Amino acid sequence: MTADTKLASLLQRYFTQRLMHQRQASPHTIASYRDTFKMLLQFAKKRLHKAPSALALEDIDAPLVTAFLDELEALRGVTARTRNLRLTAVHSFFRFASYEAPTHAAQIARVLAIPAKKFTRALVPFLSRPEVDALLAAPDLHAWSGRRDHALMLVAVQTGLRLSELTGMRRDDVVLGAGAHVRVIGKGRKERCTPLSKASRAVMAAWMREPPRAPDQPVFPNARGGPLSAHGVQYIVAKHVATASRVCTSLAHKRVSPHVLRHTTAMDLTHEGVERSVLALWLGHESVETTQIYLDADLEMKSKLLDKLTPPDSKPGRYRPDDALLAFLKSL
Repeated sequence: MTADTKLASLLQRYFTQRLMHQRQASPHTIASYRDTFKMLLQFAKKRLHKAPSALALEDIDAPLVTAFLDELEALRGVTARTRNLRLTAVHSFFRFASYEAPTHAAQIARVLAIPAKKFTRALVPFLSRPEVDALLAAPDLHAWSGRRDHALMLVAVQTGLRLSELTGMRRDDVVLGAGAHVRVIGKGRKERCTPLSKASRAVMAAWMREPPRAPDQPVFPNARGGPLSAHGVQYIVAKHVATASRVCTSLAHKRVSPHVLRHTTAMDLTHEGVERSVLALWLGHESVETTQIYLDADLEMKSKLLDKLTPPDSKPGRYRPDDALLAFLKSL
């Protein structure tokens, strides 16, 4: 096993040189890819009876990767989306390996040829205006945590920021006064500014006057002044959804996550007639085509289009029962 085919050295160079230095990938992407390879190496250890540090590149072939993905679905119960996300990380590494270990081109090509799994794309979930109002009214504004949660969810549902963008926002990223907006670094290390409405600006102005609990704390800190984790934000949203569902019963039948608040922003903008290109800029989408999912889910827009159409001339048919014997044969 030569130095260029030792999996450990290849993986180290992939994360340090390719992801961190060249691509400057976000911490979220690095963590996701890291978790993928932790699980893949544990699977290879169990399957090949070799320590991860002793594995060579040729050990991670297409059959092993496929078996790993199948086990994720069978034992861990992951969805096809999550399976494809893990496959994306593996493909990214093997594209890097194709330059570092060209002698393994045939093996690498077979791994890169593993297709993503198709799945049924459900319509994006979002909240109606009464549901949003009930959710924002749920936190107790007499408590510090309630005021934080209210400001967090209001900004989330008005700006459509991603979860990582909300938790990573610093106090210097919030600009109040004339032209109030928040500045974030989104996917692909792209900076964008999103305006704040009058209501959001007033709530954020009051929230920013709260005494800080730690130096250089994020805008929405935890009780110790540190950044909220993804699970922490999910817990906050779930807790207030449970409270709001007592007033707005439709919330009890919905699975509301922080990302659903982002979808709600997109649907509000779509209902207002915002063009796809503007919507993509607002949400920080890489491609305008990504916003198509909101047009697909916009039933109200489709109903308006239907009202403008001239229906074809048609007459309702008249039901005539079949002969009794024929009806019997059809029922078989």
